[in-house]
Amino acid sequence: MASGHRCIAVYPGTFDPLTNGHVSLVRRAARIFGTVIVAVAGDSHKTPLFSLDERVAIAEQVFANDGRVLVEGFRGLLVNYVKSRQANVILRGLRAVSDFEFEFQMALMNRKLDRSIETVFIMTDYKWLYISSTIVKEVAKNGGDIRGLVPDLVRERMAERFPPKPADTAEDA
Repeated sequence: MASGHRCIAVYPGTFDPLTNGHVSLVRRAARIFGTVIVAVAGDSHKTPLFSLDERVAIAEQVFANDGRVLVEGFRGLLVNYVKSRQANVILRGLRAVSDFEFEFQMALMNRKLDRSIETVFIMTDYKWLYISSTIVKEVAKNGGDIRGLVPDLVRERMAERFPPKPADTAEDA
């Protein structure tokens, strides 16, 4: 940034699991904002596959060689966390129009809670448009191949949770 102002963006989510879509968005955002904090949410209505500590550790390993990316777990209101990190941007990814309505509601609520924090939406890369953490978990749980959808470390950790199933066999009629 020409002014020398260093902008910190916070990218919140459960990241359960972290997908290649998340990784792509973080790396692209780091080129724009300089610093991206991957804020792994401990409070969620979802029941996570991995604990908060596991999700933080996985993300730390995935981004270990990128000095522009920090990974932290957090609990409570996002705007309070963002302010505590002296950041002023909440980063959100959009895959499709269907994501927008929910994300827009959240952005408006966060703006109501703290007008000094802006929400910035970045479109996912087209090759990750169809994947979500939920879909990746379902595929892995049912024995499908998630190679290329998640970092190798995530695939290995998911294989520990969902060991390969024997191939389905059709019964003779």
